[in-house]
Amino acid sequence: TGEHDMGIKFATDEWAKALMHEVNNSEAYAKAASHWEGDFYFITSAGPGMPQDTYLYLDLWHGKARDAYLVENPASKPVAFELRAPLDVWHKVMDKKIDPIRGIMSGQLKLKGNMMTVLKSPKAATELVACAMKVDTEWPQ
Repeated sequence: TGEHDMGIKFATDEWAKALMHEVNNSEAYAKAASHWEGDFYFITSAGPGMPQDTYLYLDLWHGKARDAYLVENPASKPVAFELRAPLDVWHKVMDKKIDPIRGIMSGQLKLKGNMMTVLKSPKAATELVACAMKVDTEWPQ
């Protein structure tokens, strides 16, 4: 209780906006992702604490996030990349228990899109997670 009541629920529109704010304030991310082009869905698969698949849209372009929001109907907006994982895997990524690139290689995180593009920018992935860790996140129980 206490400060945890102030957290932003993971996989919500508000959380996506908070992540965009952190990304746009991160010099480390701006440097690491200066060559990055491509928008993303970060998908949390349905499971415990998640009644349905949840799609967070993030438009990442040359070290900045140009937009971020919750998408109800992913078919309405095609993206370059999708990264899908259950809630517990996302939680472990944010707790630095799973490295995002290793998670993709081991299949804990499912990537759709050009794998080489992602593997060429491992530091961008790491810095994006660092930005996500700065969001005061409340995890669904």
